[in-house]
Amino acid sequence: MSERKALLILHGKQAINEEVRAAVQRRRKAGWGLAVRVTWEAGDAQRLVNEALAAGYSTLIAGGGDGLVREVAEAMALARADASLVLMPLGTANDFARAAGVPLLPNEALAMLDVQARPVDLGEADGHLFLNMATGGFGSKITANTPEELKKVLGGAAYLLTGLSHFSEVHSAYGRFRGPNFKWKGEFLALGIGNGRQAGGGHVLCPQAEIDDGLLDLCIVPAPQDVVGTLATLLSGGVLGLESVSISARLPWVEVEAPEGLDINLDGEPLESRGLRFSARSGAVRIHLPPDSPLLGAR
Repeated sequence: MSERKALLILHGKQAINEEVRAAVQRRRKAGWGLAVRVTWEAGDAQRLVNEALAAGYSTLIAGGGDGLVREVAEAMALARADASLVLMPLGTANDFARAAGVPLLPNEALAMLDVQARPVDLGEADGHLFLNMATGGFGSKITANTPEELKKVLGGAAYLLTGLSHFSEVHSAYGRFRGPNFKWKGEFLALGIGNGRQAGGGHVLCPQAEIDDGLLDLCIVPAPQDVVGTLATLLSGGVLGLESVSISARLPWVEVEAPEGLDINLDGEPLESRGLRFSARSGAVRIHLPPDSPLLGAR
């Protein structure tokens, strides 16, 4: 039974979540040695991952939103750990978990402990790793500027409301993009470089992305004459609205140059740069996902 041992790294805001407590107790009754550690400040997730690996835990659980999941996955990959990762989605958007088909209820999420882990890719941006998506331009500002209070009340719809209220502040960025057999330059409103498919509370930017193909999906929304009309199309039209106005490619790497600077959001981590190289790090971490997860390829 020694292999049935796991450590849950729980976001501090969820420390009094009764559903999480009940789910943990249920797993313990089923024979799992399930320990819990709670984050308090920046850097805790990485420290707790390293401590768990040093203590011999072969399975870690990330209990929180997309940001915590990214921190835990990044720390595991940087440690070149053979341990596997279970996701317990407890954030507002849970963009990666929703796209991957991971159960959103704590008890059902922990049932993924009994599902075989699969090696998946991580995205990399100049040494920073991310599981879900890098966003840039207007969309990343929306994610960063959405108030916590609004998220609590409205959930994912808070991102949409914030976006609508920021129409008057929208401006494009100029960028040059280069990858294998791909070049594009011009003014753009929004950028998505996806390992996963959606960001910003359910906006699907990379509808065909898979997390085990060694590739990143690129989505560029060029700046049109009618900025407000294009954003309305994006926000209301879903994937069809996006495909009607965007440029897309699937690449192992892409270099982005933005002479005036670009605000990038990596699963909640802000990054500012005039030039970044994005690449896919194949099989960087093993994650317990439903066998029929839409993000997994056929093989």
